[in-house]
Amino acid sequence: MKSKIPVVIGTLFLAYIAFVAVVVLVYKPNPEDMSWEDRQAYNQGKLTELKLGQSGESVVEMLGRPDFSEAKLSQGQTLNVLFYRTHQTRSDGVTTKDECTPLLFRNDQLIAWGDDTYQQYLQQATDTEPQPVRDTVATATKPVDSH
Repeated sequence: MKSKIPVVIGTLFLAYIAFVAVVVLVYKPNPEDMSWEDRQAYNQGKLTELKLGQSGESVVEMLGRPDFSEAKLSQGQTLNVLFYRTHQTRSDGVTTKDECTPLLFRNDQLIAWGDDTYQQYLQQATDTEPQPVRDTVATATKPVDSH
């Protein structure tokens, strides 16, 4: 009689290979669940995939929640800066802005990223008063009384 052990071992091995294949093909890494070192390397790699004009939502979907963010109004337009950790300057366990790459958005469209980006953001004048909203409803005029 032949032993069934090789068949059982072969079946278990194939099941294991199928499980690994499913995990590799389906698993999508979540940046928030990574260690700071893994996230830093992940961010460096993903920055090469950015495109000018990309929406803020798609960037956050790609890179995860930013480490820091700032926003302001300038000349009636919304400016946002998202900071993502990409390098280490001190081994103190704390992420600081100087360890991040800034991404600059105007009206939710990516317009710049890199070292000089934050300076561009800071140099933009900040609106001190809300911009007037144009009234798009036509104003009805009263007929002139001819009496």
